[in-house]
Amino acid sequence: MAINYNLSKVYALSDNDPEFVMQIITLFVTEVPEDLKQIDLGIKTKDHHLAYSYAHKIKPSLDLIGMTVAHQEILEVEAWGKREGKRKEINDTFASIQSQVDKAVKEIKKDFEL
Repeated sequence: MAINYNLSKVYALSDNDPEFVMQIITLFVTEVPEDLKQIDLGIKTKDHHLAYSYAHKIKPSLDLIGMTVAHQEILEVEAWGKREGKRKEINDTFASIQSQVDKAVKEIKKDFEL
């Protein structure tokens, strides 16, 4: 039972095609954690453009996988990158996103035996 993610949008988009659903979740578990590493690097090195571009990239994935809170928080990271904000203001937000994605990836891997 999914607690950290919700695939209702994925199933609606796919017309309940299990192959398509597997493609989406496989992409999510392989790409989003890697993209988060780039955001983390951007935050740590104050490379606002790097953080912004990867936040912008994963924003639709978080929405599609039904991670509402993480989606709202990635909007904050995106805005931080765009306005070149101070690093300490974004650290807790990024840590929250990282934690939510880690939990969702672990749960998806277990649920779909990936």
